[in-house]
Amino acid sequence: MDKLIDHNKAKDFLQLLKDNERIVLTCHVRPDGDAIGSTLGLWHLLRTMGKEATVIVPDKAPVSLSFLPGFKEIGVYTSHKDFCEKTVDEAQLIICCDFNVPCRQDSLAPVIQGSHCKKVLIDHHTEPGNFTDLIFSYPKMSSTCELVFRIIAAMGLYDKVDKDCATCLLTGIITDTRNFTVNINNPDIYDILMRLLEKDVDKDRIVKEALNTRSLNSLRLEAYALSQKMEIFPEHKCALITLDQEDLKKYSYERGDTEGLVNRPLEIRGMIYSIFMREDPDCVKISARSCQDFPVSEICKTLYGGGGHIQAAGGEFHGSLEDCKKKFLDHIKDFDKYLIKG
Repeated sequence: MDKLIDHNKAKDFLQLLKDNERIVLTCHVRPDGDAIGSTLGLWHLLRTMGKEATVIVPDKAPVSLSFLPGFKEIGVYTSHKDFCEKTVDEAQLIICCDFNVPCRQDSLAPVIQGSHCKKVLIDHHTEPGNFTDLIFSYPKMSSTCELVFRIIAAMGLYDKVDKDCATCLLTGIITDTRNFTVNINNPDIYDILMRLLEKDVDKDRIVKEALNTRSLNSLRLEAYALSQKMEIFPEHKCALITLDQEDLKKYSYERGDTEGLVNRPLEIRGMIYSIFMREDPDCVKISARSCQDFPVSEICKTLYGGGGHIQAAGGEFHGSLEDCKKKFLDHIKDFDKYLIKG
């Protein structure tokens, strides 16, 4: 499990954990299963080691993750600013999970970066920034939770992983791989699954709660998006879904309600990639997914200043939804070169 990890870095990380008592764990804005799973997973590990650990996130996580042990203990910066700033100010070590550059933390970024304590980055996204003292960057891993598990093993702390820790880590792996159907680059991931199941984790419950349970409004919003707002471009093997503020308001949209929507068009025979654009109050959020190694990361990076993984990426557009869509359609032909012929 630990053969891919730099053991010198693992040794340095273990020493940092031993030397410091007050530790903050943090992740990116709009946290998903991997972000919450990795921070809470490490939180449980540190608690078993007797550390004073706290998870601080930029904004609220989706309710679909509320089943995770420790979820109610998370400090949310947009809701408890004073508490979060005080906790970060008193921290002796900060562990940054599942983001590659400070701006991915939105308004929390200056608070984290303003701390003078040691920082560690644990992430699986490409092009990590140089903003921490120690960096674990492995873009080929399925998830940050997989990386966290491997680091724990490399530090010799597997025996410290309890059921709660394992539940959080497996949740991140399951959500980022869509229950082991995408982003799998190493068969070791199945060995990790077995190791986590050894901790008495209820995998079926994770799949049900994190992937297969939603509100009625969320289901109706998805049905509307697929039936009324999805456009198909057969010659480019692409599908596009756009939702504006009126659409979201009509179905009482809440954070997480469109999670997984971008994947649905890939179920259509012949579709290679899918783009989803959602009009948020401050920007248009772009999500992209693909199969057959089509690099949607290039679309997000080139057009929207974003990035991510080859088959799962995202970005933001500061302008109208109409202009965002137009920009994509104006350049859609540019990405036909990545389509597999035949």
